[in-house]
Amino acid sequence: MSPRALIAPLIRASTWRRGVFLLLGGVLALPYVLLVGTFVQLLTRGEVPWLLVFGLVAIAAVIGAVPFFLDGSRALEIAAARALLGVSLPEPAAGHPADRETRLRAALWIALHMIVGGLVMFALISALPMALAFIAAQFGVGAETIAQERFGPLDGRDTGWLTLTGVVMLLGLGYAVAGLGTLAASMAPVLLGPSQGERIAALEARATRLAERNRLARELHDSVGHALTVATLQAGAARELLDGDPEFARRALAAIEETSRHAMDDLDHVLGLLRETEDGGRAPAGTAPQRTLAQLDRLVADTRAAGLPVEARVDGELTELPAAVSREGYRIVQEGLTNAARYGRGLVRLRVDVPGEATAPGQPAASDAPSWSCRWLEIELENLLGGAARPGRGGRGLDGMRERVLLLGGRITAGPEDGHWRVRVRLPVPRGETR
Repeated sequence: MSPRALIAPLIRASTWRRGVFLLLGGVLALPYVLLVGTFVQLLTRGEVPWLLVFGLVAIAAVIGAVPFFLDGSRALEIAAARALLGVSLPEPAAGHPADRETRLRAALWIALHMIVGGLVMFALISALPMALAFIAAQFGVGAETIAQERFGPLDGRDTGWLTLTGVVMLLGLGYAVAGLGTLAASMAPVLLGPSQGERIAALEARATRLAERNRLARELHDSVGHALTVATLQAGAARELLDGDPEFARRALAAIEETSRHAMDDLDHVLGLLRETEDGGRAPAGTAPQRTLAQLDRLVADTRAAGLPVEARVDGELTELPAAVSREGYRIVQEGLTNAARYGRGLVRLRVDVPGEATAPGQPAASDAPSWSCRWLEIELENLLGGAARPGRGGRGLDGMRERVLLLGGRITAGPEDGHWRVRVRLPVPRGETR
């Protein structure tokens, strides 16, 4: 092994950081050492009754043991291990107190940290000055003081051997710190690692984040896809009628501008949700609100302006729907109109049936909830097929519609029927729930 490889553990930055971590354990151990020293003096002097001293020892032991089992102490040790030991440890799960096994592991880690740190601090306080004094004596610094002392088999005048002893002590201390730091880094995941409950909580949080990202991806796909489809149709119509009907071309260009502006608002909203903010990850103020079925008239008007005839019928009050149902219903209608513009031809018939106070007699429940506890929002779109019937027409858009429906516990059927493409959706509306 080369000399460079031998000296590498002593000069690595990680060794110095881990040494600082060990010294922190010694600092934490100082109050306990002082307390033990105080009680030993009380017991040896005999000035205070033993019964009182043992009572104080019992009380102090209980108070001193409490920090070992606190969640905050474990969190601090995890933060120190991540910063100084370079260990990848997850943050303790918020809202999930550690179980008994995790607290015991953390208490063992804190105790070992204090014991090892105390030993390292003692070695630095005692061995380091002695080693430096031995080496300095070789150069005549403090030689008179050392010459009057005896260190085991060595006389104070044996400066050569003392210098060698000092170098060995320094190297030994450095390798000990490097080794103990490496051992601490390898043991930290075992004693400070997450419990089974924390792992499950982390997986649930990750699943929630993935579900939210998927929802945002659907929002972006539906909104931007619809805007591009409408803009493409309007641009094509404007190009065809630019010379013969310039007024129509101007209206088409204005509609393209308005559609693009709405798409940019939706894009800003989605990016705002994805952007990490200082207020806990909520969307920053100023992002566009999500569209609901209350804006259905505007959606239908924009689609008609793109050149796609739409016959819309709405039964009931759209503004009375719960926010979640209204948002998903809007995106379902939007995607249905987009698919009709892309793949269909001719008139699109849209029907939206908002539930009243009770479910119509004889209508089956579309989820596990009993029929008396839910009402049902019905959405139906129908248009002529533009070519050969394709069961998968709509691609990701149809998949997104299915995901939205299943998320709310509803039902969806989509496919060719008598030369038409029909989409039927039923979404549950819990009784008594409104905007």
